[in-house]
Amino acid sequence: MHLLASETCSRDLDQLGDEIAELSAHLDAATARLLDLIREFDARGGWGNGFRSCAEWLSWRVGLDLGAARERVRVARALETLPLLAGALARGELSYAKVRALTRAATPETEERLLAVGRAGTACHVERIVRGWRRVDRIAEAREAKRQHVSRALHVYQNEDGMVTVRGRLTPEAGALLMQALAAARETLYQRADGSSETPTMAQQQADALALLAETALHHGLDPGAPGERYQVVVHVDAPVLADPDQPGQSLLENGARVSA
Repeated sequence: MHLLASETCSRDLDQLGDEIAELSAHLDAATARLLDLIREFDARGGWGNGFRSCAEWLSWRVGLDLGAARERVRVARALETLPLLAGALARGELSYAKVRALTRAATPETEERLLAVGRAGTACHVERIVRGWRRVDRIAEAREAKRQHVSRALHVYQNEDGMVTVRGRLTPEAGALLMQALAAARETLYQRADGSSETPTMAQQQADALALLAETALHHGLDPGAPGERYQVVVHVDAPVLADPDQPGQSLLENGARVSA
């Protein structure tokens, strides 16, 4: 009688464990859908109604800690170019914890190998692998940062009709700074538009904004001054990286572009 009760209890525990695993897989699949929605919302600028970033809106709207919200946005953006990891999460084959760790190191070229790591190990094991992978990546990142710096260029020349053509290639940091400055200049020029005249195209607004930046720089003697918080370039660095460069994590601009940590 005692043996029968013990076997029944064991079966009940096995069933309970199966239900936990099944529900966890459903939650991971739901998380994959949530990340898809976040990525689309972010890309379409749905947060641009008074918030400085999608993460800030997400923190306000669903009550996430700001750090956790930034991580959701980061993972959502990363999965757009990592279909194997995205699919594994959507099918409940990989947990969000594993996918979150893997996206810190995965690229379209390394995704398949890292997916195998995720399937074979625990979340803790995956974190250790990613940490080691990142150590190797830092060497590559330094080389890439140097290559980007060397390849920076700006060409300005006058055409036969008198118009001036501007063509350039900037590092991610300098590019982000320029885009923020152009956004500030566009707002200064067009925020008071009353709609009585035809609104210039975005390309025309960008040209006008660049002219305003040049005029302002000359007028103020190229003094950068104290930029408004709204137009600062924000770099998100994972907390472990700040304490120890060998820890897993990365440094990202607000638009998701990677920069050297």
